[in-house]
Amino acid sequence: MISSQTLVKGVDFVCVPTADFDAAVAFYGDVLGLPCIDRYGQMPGAEFQAGNLTLAVMETKAFGQEFRPNAMPIALQVDDVAAAREQLEAAGVEFVTDVFDSGVCHQAIFKDPDGNPLGLHHRYAPPKQRSSA
Repeated sequence: MISSQTLVKGVDFVCVPTADFDAAVAFYGDVLGLPCIDRYGQMPGAEFQAGNLTLAVMETKAFGQEFRPNAMPIALQVDDVAAAREQLEAAGVEFVTDVFDSGVCHQAIFKDPDGNPLGLHHRYAPPKQRSSA
């Protein structure tokens, strides 16, 4: 029987697979400007803090996994999608979409050096309320 208390309290980290750890570290640290909060010693893994979420960049082969980029984007919160896009394009980042409006937010999708999709995201509408069902 499931209790009325929430089992899952939050998300601690999201794994970002890489085949080229050094390029990924440079991208997340230097290009995106995310602080590196941990390195995995001799293993090719590092954690970057993106606001309330940690991105765990891991060279999959070293962890016994086959490399495959993520299929869907991780939404990175920014104040202004168009301005953030300009800044990243100036640093050589290529976008796969124009800035678009979903009806509740502005977004623009790009990829990291390994092909993992990431999205610049700015919500302008209030979040939906949790249903009581």
